[in-house]
Amino acid sequence: MKQTRILMGMPVTLEVVDAGASEPLFDEVFDYFVYVDEKFSTYKNQSEISRINRGEIKFDDASEDMKMIFGLAEQTRQESNGYFDVHHNGIIDPSGIVKGWAIYNAAEILRKMGFVNFYVDAGGDIQASGKNDRGEKWRVGIRNPFNMDEIVKILSVTDCGVATSGTYVRGQHIYNPKNDGEDITEILSLTVIGPDVYEADRFATAAFAMGRAGIDFIEFLPGFEGYMIDKDKQATYTTGFARYVLNA
Repeated sequence: MKQTRILMGMPVTLEVVDAGASEPLFDEVFDYFVYVDEKFSTYKNQSEISRINRGEIKFDDASEDMKMIFGLAEQTRQESNGYFDVHHNGIIDPSGIVKGWAIYNAAEILRKMGFVNFYVDAGGDIQASGKNDRGEKWRVGIRNPFNMDEIVKILSVTDCGVATSGTYVRGQHIYNPKNDGEDITEILSLTVIGPDVYEADRFATAAFAMGRAGIDFIEFLPGFEGYMIDKDKQATYTTGFARYVLNA
């Protein structure tokens, strides 16, 4: 069973291969994304994060999920030597960590119900579990940022997360906090494979903020692999990345 719905301003796709998948199950998972959007979207005037940014809610009075996200964001800031920062121009925007966290939690809903073979995809960031309907690992494409209709690499993955940060879809929305928020133009996309999509997403965001140096950061991050495309259409990837590439 497979469905795609537009949530959080992007397509969210859920596919469950195992028997027992149902419309109510899918509704529960998709409803979770609605909950996350209502709480963390900086585009929604009455979201909790918008109210925090306006000073209507103090941190001590924030929800447990909000406090958790702030804590995870601070942990990522420290682990990335300050390149991941949810503060920009006086606004707190946790989207660089919320999406992967939400996908991971949505996958956990399925896992706790006993499902093994499934994937959850939100805006191209994916949590893959088990096998697809052909009994093979899940296939994930990396798009060419210069031609969105072209797939430059096909990954074969299971029980891990894949996340891509880039400027080719949403424009400049990731900034280098160490350079006065200057636009990042030397690279266009950076895909990270990690133990789960939460880990892949947060470090993909941090690494992209580093520019060309980001792929080196991923190279030395245990348990992660990466693939970067720069402004000159050149690809650079980590030493273990090839083992995930189909027909490499």
